[in-house]
Amino acid sequence: MSVADSSSPLEILVREPGGFAIWNGPPFSNNQPSIKLDKVPCTSAKFSEDGSKLMVIKSESAISIYDCKTLNEIRCFESPNVLAAALSPCGTYLQTFQKASSPQEKNVTLWKTETGESVYALSQKNMTKATWPSIRFSSDEAVASRMATNELQFFDSGDFSKGVVHKIRVPGVASAELSNNPGSHVAAFVPESKGMPGSVQIYACAPDSQSEPIARRSFFRCSSVQQHWNNGSTGLLVVAQADVDKTNQSYYGETKLYYLTLDGSHDGLVKKGLYMMFSGRTQEKNLLLFMDLCRQWQLFLTRSASLSYSLGKALTIPFVGIQREDAMATYQAFWDYVEKKQLGTTKAEWSVTSEWSPDGRYFMTATTAPRLQVDNGIKIFHYNGKSLFKKKFDKLYQVDWKAESPDKFGDIEELIKSMDSLKVESKSQGQGSKSSQAKPINPPVQKKPAAYQPPHAKAKAAKEAELFGGSPSVEMSKNALKNKKKREKQREKKAAEAGSAANGAD
Repeated sequence: MSVADSSSPLEILVREPGGFAIWNGPPFSNNQPSIKLDKVPCTSAKFSEDGSKLMVIKSESAISIYDCKTLNEIRCFESPNVLAAALSPCGTYLQTFQKASSPQEKNVTLWKTETGESVYALSQKNMTKATWPSIRFSSDEAVASRMATNELQFFDSGDFSKGVVHKIRVPGVASAELSNNPGSHVAAFVPESKGMPGSVQIYACAPDSQSEPIARRSFFRCSSVQQHWNNGSTGLLVVAQADVDKTNQSYYGETKLYYLTLDGSHDGLVKKGLYMMFSGRTQEKNLLLFMDLCRQWQLFLTRSASLSYSLGKALTIPFVGIQREDAMATYQAFWDYVEKKQLGTTKAEWSVTSEWSPDGRYFMTATTAPRLQVDNGIKIFHYNGKSLFKKKFDKLYQVDWKAESPDKFGDIEELIKSMDSLKVESKSQGQGSKSSQAKPINPPVQKKPAAYQPPHAKAKAAKEAELFGGSPSVEMSKNALKNKKKREKQREKKAAEAGSAANGAD
């Protein structure tokens, strides 16, 4: 199997109870990874978005920053009662949240990782997903912003001593999402209040820009939102969620997906149901995998919010070259989204996490604690679903690829087109002549006689056949066959009675 040349070799972070280690990623020599850094005690570890720095939380009062090229410790920050910490995208700044001893205490501190100096501090009562990190950066750290009461604040990311350099007033703002690449715009969510609908508003970040939103979308029955910018900061996906679905179609509440563009070319509802967001090494830069209320997977292009194609039904469908995470996945189907064809399938039971390598050529799943306390381990597959490596652990807490820019690697499209002859083996070698025949690995279909199927799942066999190959089963249970014959007799009886009535009228 060919592997693209890479100027940036892949690396994997593995954290166990004794600490974290850094492995050299695939391709492996002798089918085993080599250890680049072994067992550093810690309670948490995380790469910066660009993969240049590694933040290691060693205790509630000690946080170390490592240079990922040399794996040498750059600096150790000692601060008591640290509850959370975050690195800026390029690793220039470390942000810490401490337990406050008084309401007036400034318990959020922004540190310069190279010098160890504190460059900014502020007070924050609590920490939630919407409010942490307090100061957020664009991918290149050119823009830094913070959500405050009724306003969005912006800083000079090169000199925080200037404080807040300009503000945008947004009354009632509950969450904000700064665009990443470039950091040119910010989206703010304002919940429903006193009969007024909730809204998502998009503002330009430049100091000389107008304070009025350049795009806006309002909606009722919305308790929270998730906002996802596309690559290029030209469009925003908004997932609006309500705790209760008034149509009673979903136990988990109501979810609607909206797409807003800065040029106004699209502003409206895309779909209603569940969703998965993808960003990765694709021509379109951003894709959306969406599961509607009938549990059918569909692929959208976020540039135009148009449907690319439908993929049918499956438990999980990772895409070649696109990073994602899923919970408790069992079966994976690998697709070439350009050619719209399935490359292969595989099986990874009880996967808590799953993630593509930065070059898009390997797919890694892991069973980790505390989600699952048994059968912890790592599995790595080729892009066509073929197993490459697996290892079990007594206890495994975390597995991550080191982040790398996809631009550092070869073109995934050419690699996909060169694998037409490759297939996934259904059986291991040494099982007779049948093992030499390469076939896709299909998930077992368990049949139960007279099993209840809800209305949205009646086409299950046909959709699974569409996804995984093969022919849908047409075999019926005895009860179903009996009911079918009974309905046919009733229709014949009604037709005969209608004919007799017609003859009598004549």
